[in-house]
Amino acid sequence: MVSADYIKEVILAGLACDYIDVRGDDGSHFEAVIVSAEFSGRNRVQRHQLVYQALGDRMRAEIHALGMKTLSPEEWAQQQG
Repeated sequence: MVSADYIKEVILAGLACDYIDVRGDDGSHFEAVIVSAEFSGRNRVQRHQLVYQALGDRMRAEIHALGMKTLSPEEWAQQQG
């Protein structure tokens, strides 16, 4: 069974993040908020592709569903007020 902490570690190993929070307690469905400078100037699909690239084959084999909110540091700062 996959944990939220495991997914967080895998993403951090493959993508420089300013902030990341992964939640989920059933072992297969997760929600993540990911803030990375790599997202600046990219659309939502491109951002998700970067996360999927960091996760590699785990997305097909171990993780059933991952909802993502992907933000640049500037977008994150705006949301935090």
